[in-house]
Amino acid sequence: MATLKDIQRKIGAVKKTQKITKAMNMVAASKLRGAQEKMEAFRPYANKFAEVLGSLAERIGADEEHLPPLLAPREEIKTVDLLLMTSDRGLCGSFNSNLIAKAEGFLKEKGGEGVETRLICMGRKGRDYFRRRKYNILSDHIGIVGARFGFNVAVTTGQGLIDSFLGGETDEVHMLFSEFVSMARQTPTVQQLLPIAAVEQVEGTQEAEDVGYVPEHICEPPAEELMAELLPKQVYVQVFSGLLETSTSEHAARMAAMDNATSNCKEMITSLTLVYNKARQAAITAELMDIVGGAEALKG
Repeated sequence: MATLKDIQRKIGAVKKTQKITKAMNMVAASKLRGAQEKMEAFRPYANKFAEVLGSLAERIGADEEHLPPLLAPREEIKTVDLLLMTSDRGLCGSFNSNLIAKAEGFLKEKGGEGVETRLICMGRKGRDYFRRRKYNILSDHIGIVGARFGFNVAVTTGQGLIDSFLGGETDEVHMLFSEFVSMARQTPTVQQLLPIAAVEQVEGTQEAEDVGYVPEHICEPPAEELMAELLPKQVYVQVFSGLLETSTSEHAARMAAMDNATSNCKEMITSLTLVYNKARQAAITAELMDIVGGAEALKG
């Protein structure tokens, strides 16, 4: 049985851990507020950008011979790139493990089809996991997700993906990020970046989705030239949106994990205090028994 001093040492250690987890919870909550504001401010822009592209796509029509290169699908898929977004640090519950499991399933599915897969890792956790398992990692970017980053990061990353696609090094590019649904739910989501899929309306009524886009935008220069200019920006917008979603999800997951850890510390302190009180009472009882026994022996 543990001595009173050992139990006191454990209680002290758990109290120190509780202070640390509570402080990390407050830091995550502070970072979450800023990240969520950026994400919610960017969503209307991304939706409107998709709406304009949809309108221009309807003007151009569905002639596959004259499709821009970023819209034209390849006849045969031989190589697929996956842009994986994870965090650089742990202590955020199952956030990274869910993303890694989704990525591993995606890579195994493509590999089973005889397709070569390559990884572009944004985040240390995903890179370290797949590097240990000898996956083909094309490049890695550390210190971005979860930190302060600008649109230039998405432009640099997106331009590299576009160059690889147009150069024939890869036939498809997908992005795996954590979609922020709510404080309690962050969903790993796979989204195709290249070739750019048909742009659909993100928000709106069912009737509007059935009818499609009304080409109401006045185009100057012509729609074809605008599409050639805007399609790369659509890739940048999607990458930046994925970064914002993943960053917000990471802070939310860490906040929830640290809140749970703080609650568990509180329960452990209560449990250890009960054990300490029982051990202390047993020690007092044993001492009283010794005193009473000694007194009885002296009487005899």
